[in-house]
Amino acid sequence: MASITLSLPDDLASQIQAQQRQLPQILELGLREFNARAQSGFDGAADVLELLAALPTPEEILNLRPSPRLAAWVAQIVEKSRAGEMTPADKEEWERYEYLEHLARMAKATAQMKLASSACGKLELVWQP
Repeated sequence: MASITLSLPDDLASQIQAQQRQLPQILELGLREFNARAQSGFDGAADVLELLAALPTPEEILNLRPSPRLAAWVAQIVEKSRAGEMTPADKEEWERYEYLEHLARMAKATAQMKLASSACGKLELVWQP
C-alpha cells in the first residue's frame, strides 16, 4: 500500500480526519466523479442519445425535444454568454451542445424525407392503373 502526504486547507483536513476510515472510498468515488466530468461531452443529452440509439420511427424523431435539464442548461449558458461570463469550459460544453443539435437536426431532416417519400409512395400505389 502506498503512502501519500498532502497539504490541505485546515477546514478540508478536519473534514477528512472525521472520515478517516472511509478515505479510500471517498477518494475512489471522487476520482470517478472527476474522471466522468472530463468525459461528459454529452452531459444533459442522454435522453436524446438514448432515443436515437433505440432506432426510433420518423415520427418519434420529429417529436424529439430537449429534456427539461438540457433546456435549463441551454438557458443558463445563453445567459452567461450574453453577460460575457462564459468560461473556456462553458465554451467547450456549448460546442458539444451545438454538435448534438446538429445531429438532431440531421436526424429530423432525414425523418421528414422518409415520411415524405413514404407518403409519395402511398399516393403512387393508389393511382396506379
